Amino acid sequence: MADNKVQLPSGMGGLVRYSDESQSRNQMKPGVVILFIVLILVAELILHTYGKGLLG
Repeated sequence: MADNKVQLPSGMGGLVRYSDESQSRNQMKPGVVILFIVLILVAELILHTYGKGLLG
């Protein structure tokens, strides 16, 4: 029974490595992203409140 061993191919054990060498040309700081989100929310609130009068 010990002679019937099954050998699986060796792998990385579920570990995945992502290369840090490539960097995006468009990098933004987290503060800028949060600022854009806040500006969009403010614009949405203004349009929701005054949009009917502004746009007709």
